[in-house]
Amino acid sequence: MAEADKEIDRPLGQSIGPGRGSRERRFGVGQAAVALVLLAVVGGSAAIALRNRDLRDPAPAVEVKSTQDEKPAAPSSPPASQASTAVEPAPKKDGPQIIHVRPTETGGEAGIVVHDPSTFSQNLSTAHLPDRALIEMSEQGPLPIRSVDGRRPFDVYARPWSGTGGARVAIVIGGLAVSQTGTQEAIARLPSEVTLAFAPQGNSIGRWMQEARRTGHEIAMQLPLEPFDYPNVNPGRNTLTVDATPAENLKRLRWALSRTTNYTTVMNYMGALFCADEDAMAPVMAELGRRGLGYLDDGSSARSVASGLAVKDGVPFAVGDTTIDAVQDRGAILKKLDELEATARAKGFAIGTGSAFGVTVDTVAAWVNEAKKRGIEIVPVSAVAADPERK
Repeated sequence: MAEADKEIDRPLGQSIGPGRGSRERRFGVGQAAVALVLLAVVGGSAAIALRNRDLRDPAPAVEVKSTQDEKPAAPSSPPASQASTAVEPAPKKDGPQIIHVRPTETGGEAGIVVHDPSTFSQNLSTAHLPDRALIEMSEQGPLPIRSVDGRRPFDVYARPWSGTGGARVAIVIGGLAVSQTGTQEAIARLPSEVTLAFAPQGNSIGRWMQEARRTGHEIAMQLPLEPFDYPNVNPGRNTLTVDATPAENLKRLRWALSRTTNYTTVMNYMGALFCADEDAMAPVMAELGRRGLGYLDDGSSARSVASGLAVKDGVPFAVGDTTIDAVQDRGAILKKLDELEATARAKGFAIGTGSAFGVTVDTVAAWVNEAKKRGIEIVPVSAVAADPERK
């Protein structure tokens, strides 16, 4: 047989001796080894690639829908991939803004809503200056009135607040301008979130109003109304009574309203009998609605008809939950304030009324500072009034 046949028959791995054939066989073995290594590397890489295919493929496209797609996005707007937003333009581009962000997960209306509070509320740096468009001159003096463009004293003179839905407490301290020293102490010591109510029989009301507004307080005007057992129990000069004619009561009302400016709300001083008489109360509430003022019922009379008349005449309305200083004692006042806090946590807000006694001012000032730390927001009375014009 030929030498090639002998090579085939030779046992595997045995040499035929030195020479050219031996060198060729050694070279062939080296090539095979390299080929095996290459195959192992390629095979391993392929297995890894197949196992980790998702690492090589591009991420699947995610469709992000945004309500901004319908409008050009502002330069400062966040990327659509971060949030789905809808922007409601502010009434004007400059000035302070309050931004509320609503989540999209609830399925309701979502996005960012931008409001400009200066559209409604007076800047506190000029809060002591009356808006001439909201003044009607009369024989009694300057009277509040809606402006020709529809603005109301209730809106323009309202103290701004956060607008959030947390527990809110409004505290209204009345009787200011009766005692000059007491008025000065109340304005200086009470936190600016506390609403101050002026007695129309007081002195220097215009000066005290300006001081109160400069320090950030919202203010109200007290209205003397007939109580039971009048005149033995007497609210003071120009009291509105059930026996007076509507014209006479309106004249007395306008006298009280003319005593100062820049207030949002009228509140009763006494008046359990008057507030329960619809015939007597109706002309008063209609006048307040015409002038763009709110009304605060101190809550002392369960028979008051004020709430129904307020809705009818478009008057922003609030009713007090408790009088905090019926007992002029620090411990008793603190207990009433704590009750207000509990009410606010239960229903969202509460209103307490009191007078500018020294013990009341001291106790309220201390309690307000502590209540803020517990998450209670102290708000002006306008913030918790039900407004028929904003349903």
